[in-house]
Amino acid sequence: MGEMNVRVVLFAKPRELVGSPNVELALPPGATAADAWRQLSDEFHLGPLPRSFRCAVNAEYAQWEDRLTDGDELAVIPPVSGGAVGARQALVEIRDEALDPGAIAAAVQIAGAGAVVTFTGIVREESHGRMVRALVYEVYGAMAQRQIEGLAAEARSRWPISDVAIVHRTGTLSVGDVSVVIAVAAPHRAEAFDACEWLIDELKRSVPIWKKEVYTDGESWVEDRP
Repeated sequence: MGEMNVRVVLFAKPRELVGSPNVELALPPGATAADAWRQLSDEFHLGPLPRSFRCAVNAEYAQWEDRLTDGDELAVIPPVSGGAVGARQALVEIRDEALDPGAIAAAVQIAGAGAVVTFTGIVREESHGRMVRALVYEVYGAMAQRQIEGLAAEARSRWPISDVAIVHRTGTLSVGDVSVVIAVAAPHRAEAFDACEWLIDELKRSVPIWKKEVYTDGESWVEDRP
């Protein structure tokens, strides 16, 4: 049998090392995602597969031992920086423009909500003793959108919340810019606080969004920081 063609999508440091956001690989039939990494590593001298790296096949999280098929898109997922739900459509967006926390919070204020809790992430000027000039957010768009929609749905199932909004910025942000806004409306404040905290923790843990800190004396992807 002939070879199969797989498109490998790269982000953050692996993308920089390879010098391209995607690479076409010709693999033998039955090859796994791990086999694809080994071939990519041999060609670009990337070294062994880091244990912290995950993968996705056709925008769904997968296992490195999963077999690939011809035409698959394999995404290499380094550690991340850290729709329709219920009766209303959750506001879930990834934007490359400035975020307005007030407008996003207002979007979830509905009758019956006794509390609206908002988390606003802001680019700070100091990180681990180094002065920050900017942050660069890189996003695996389709998959990140799907993952955030899933978090909104799960929050709805865990707490009796009325509405939720999750909006994340992408691209280059200056000190003081808003990077993410999460707004949760609920009949009571306890549920709104709990859901909002859970959402930001899970977003940083599982959604494929990477953050590079640009300092006055260099730059570093967050997962690479000592």
